[in-house]
Amino acid sequence: MAETKEPLIIRDKLQMRNWSRSMRIQGKTIALVPTMGFLHNGHISLINEAHKNAQLIVVSIYVNPGQFSTSEDISTYPSDFNGDLKKLMGVSGGVDVVFNPYNLYDYGDERESVVRREKVEGVAAAAVSCVESGAAGGGHETWVRVEKLGNGLCGRSRPLFFRGVATVVSKLFNIVEPDFAVFGKKDYQQWRIICRMVRDLDFSVQIIGSEIMREDDGLAMSSRNVYLSSEERQKALSINKSLSKAKHSVAQGLIKCKELRESLILAVEEAGGKVDYAEIVDQQSLEAVEEVKSPVVFCVAAWFGKARLLDNIEINV
Repeated sequence: MAETKEPLIIRDKLQMRNWSRSMRIQGKTIALVPTMGFLHNGHISLINEAHKNAQLIVVSIYVNPGQFSTSEDISTYPSDFNGDLKKLMGVSGGVDVVFNPYNLYDYGDERESVVRREKVEGVAAAAVSCVESGAAGGGHETWVRVEKLGNGLCGRSRPLFFRGVATVVSKLFNIVEPDFAVFGKKDYQQWRIICRMVRDLDFSVQIIGSEIMREDDGLAMSSRNVYLSSEERQKALSINKSLSKAKHSVAQGLIKCKELRESLILAVEEAGGKVDYAEIVDQQSLEAVEEVKSPVVFCVAAWFGKARLLDNIEINV
């Protein structure tokens, strides 16, 4: 039986930074895997990728309130911290630190934040809004925005989402000070935004994009899959099947994006899904293209029941 490694749990920002700096003084390299918890095998694949690049692994578990709009209920986001720890202890090579702060937007006494977190057992870590006017330190006012890359795709229906993502990832980079950070390419737009932010702001961290992990039937792994009924889950397979069909069609000479998009939308809607968007965009700029003549990515967001599912496929020509 494989030996389990129990990670150090850190909830204080200063303690986290001090741990990282002490390891770096020893010449150790650190990889960060940012998550919002409720871990699945897709997250584990990110950790495995991190092990290929660094000696020490930090997994952050934090449900970031900054990326939720006022119409979204953050309290319904799935969480299972104890279950997450058990999964992390079974990871080959182990995880060195789990960074699980109570509230990254609280600028008061960190020790008090930890006490409050421990008293509210079972409540999502980010139960406190980052924009409360009465928050310690007067509330959070500084945001990081990657302008053009965040405008399309998910940015259209969730205009504040990537502002919140870029800001919290910036905070994590400043706190953990990793050499590497691993992001899944299922959230393709998010990965590209983080890459551009790191380049533009000269963060000293190398971003690694990890390929999409799928269930045996092809469904992209996601924490939101738990919201799918068994029937909805089967119908949701239409997304990946349609993406694979589109890639095959391009290989056969079909390059008109309008036709490729219409075919996917029809298939998903016939399966009972509601398409938020289906866009074929340049892999770097994320700008929509009319014909597939250079490397593109076909990105899809669709609702099945109450689950909004993301998927994509890279098409290199």
